[in-house]
Amino acid sequence: MREIVATMSKRGQVAVPAEVRRHLALRPRDKIVFAIDDDEVRLRPARFTLESVFGSVPPLPGTTTEDFERQIEEAMGDAVERLVRPDAADRLG
Repeated sequence: MREIVATMSKRGQVAVPAEVRRHLALRPRDKIVFAIDDDEVRLRPARFTLESVFGSVPPLPGTTTEDFERQIEEAMGDAVERLVRPDAADRLG
């Protein structure tokens, strides 16, 4: 195992050494995770999922959950209509 030493500033900041950044393919503004396991800490890139970013973008003004639910129901109804009666696609536009 290779060890690299870095110095912590008075504010608790540590620069991630270039070799570590290359190894983890880190870019400026990337997020990193400190995984603590007993007396050992591992550093890894943060992996984003839909759950981890949920709520990070505010909804469009004037939209509500009910609007989306209604749109989903209308789209599903239109899809069913097209499956049941293929000629209905002409009427749906």
